[in-house]
Amino acid sequence: MEVRAGVELPAVREEVEFTTLDRLRLVGELATPLDRHPVATLITLHPLPTHGGFMDSHILRKAAARLPALADLAVLRFNTRGTSSPRGTSDGAFGEGVTERFDLEAAVRFARDRELPRPWLVGWSFGTEVAIKYGLAHDEIEGVSLLSPPLHRATRDELAAWHGSGKRMVVLVPELDDFLRPEQAEPIFREAVPEAEFLAVPGGKHLWVGEAQTRTVLTEIVRAVNPAALPLPETYEL
Repeated sequence: MEVRAGVELPAVREEVEFTTLDRLRLVGELATPLDRHPVATLITLHPLPTHGGFMDSHILRKAAARLPALADLAVLRFNTRGTSSPRGTSDGAFGEGVTERFDLEAAVRFARDRELPRPWLVGWSFGTEVAIKYGLAHDEIEGVSLLSPPLHRATRDELAAWHGSGKRMVVLVPELDDFLRPEQAEPIFREAVPEAEFLAVPGGKHLWVGEAQTRTVLTEIVRAVNPAALPLPETYEL
């Protein structure tokens, strides 16, 4: 079968819940390879929930649909506080990127309790702010992939704190982003985190619409986390 939009490849898919330190119940899904242990784990952080972002935002949904089978990755998706999706609604209310630090902590703790290997944060838009602001608090996090970072809430000091941390940072900025384009973003990241891996994506937009953009994003995530799985197959034998 051809691997394209809407295809969900075989995986173990489990509805999960975890509780934050401020006692909110968050809902999500864990997808893992069907017949082998994952080599690494993606903890995903979705776009702004007040503007339609949730755990099913398409890049994150497609990562969970494809990467357990194609790249041996575990993918943890969840709704941050107050966010709804077909999976359900997480407790609480949107915290403007402040109280979401508890949501990230709960997700990392869940991955640790489940002994999921080599956790990476994958933030998209608002999710990049949460990752930048709070990811360094978790020693087990190996790196972070930032998709369309707007840098609205994360401060320059919070970004610069990643410099020399030993954690990898991969930054994907679409050429036609609505908020922060490569020519604006690259100098900021080069100054704050010189070792960050920065990629300007030709023709890309903030929402990464279209199969070509989806494949670019998923490929770069896999290149960082499990490059042995590249190139990602375009067909899958059932």
